[in-house]
Amino acid sequence: MGDLGPDGGNGRVGGAGPVTNAILSVGAGTLACMTVDLAVARTRLADARTEATARVVSLEDQHRAIVEGSRWTTDDDEHDPEGSTIAFERAAVASMLRDARQELRELDEAQARIDAGTYGMCEKCGREIADARLDALPAARRCIECNSVRR
Repeated sequence: MGDLGPDGGNGRVGGAGPVTNAILSVGAGTLACMTVDLAVARTRLADARTEATARVVSLEDQHRAIVEGSRWTTDDDEHDPEGSTIAFERAAVASMLRDARQELRELDEAQARIDAGTYGMCEKCGREIADARLDALPAARRCIECNSVRR
């Protein structure tokens, strides 16, 4: 009987969810075999999406409150030596809001990679991205080694 792999041929590893095996073209005619637990990948992305969505909602509320608050004040906060300016606070919240929205776009792209069967594969070298990296950054496109190299 042939080698059935770590899942014993049943599509499960250690009781985990469904696993997909993909033979991928990597570089000049070389092949790599990648195993991704799709249930874990989808859960990672769903959890990250929930957090990012909550962050967007919170930041939108903060931005709205800053803008609304500035309408009703005549204070000259630009020359207040005691604190930050309203413009600075508004810009800081707007920047964090842009980052959170970008994270949502990256999570959407990661979901598309799951659907295409390429999630967890480094887009630069084609090797598998470590689970620890995907746990920390579910939308990661590159392995640690490739991400460390200057572009």
